[in-house]
Amino acid sequence: MKLNFNEKGLTPAIIQDYKTGKVLTLCYMNEDALKKTLLEGKVYVFRRSKNKVMLKGEISGNIQTVREIFVDCGNNSILFKVEQKTAACHEGYFTCYFRKIDKDGNEEIIEKRVFNPKDVYEAD
Repeated sequence: MKLNFNEKGLTPAIIQDYKTGKVLTLCYMNEDALKKTLLEGKVYVFRRSKNKVMLKGEISGNIQTVREIFVDCGNNSILFKVEQKTAACHEGYFTCYFRKIDKDGNEEIIEKRVFNPKDVYEAD
């Protein structure tokens, strides 16, 4: 697979639920994250805030098992269709795209929270 990485060595990765078709999140991968993902069949991402490769769901346990992989026509991004355990969003929603914006710019939460993030990310 030929994939273009930007000047920082990253490429966008779209994560989509295999069953529902919902887009779960957009993350970034470097070559190491992509290699680990292909090797293990679980999504690894490059966490820009931590400057390291991490397993998606490493802290929460909400891992993503890869079912299918697609590359866009220009080799500029990659799409993973995954089986999502519990939820993809660190705010406790199944998808990171849980807010809908109307034409006036008003925001509405359209998903149900499936776990309390304080229980997962702030545990003693």
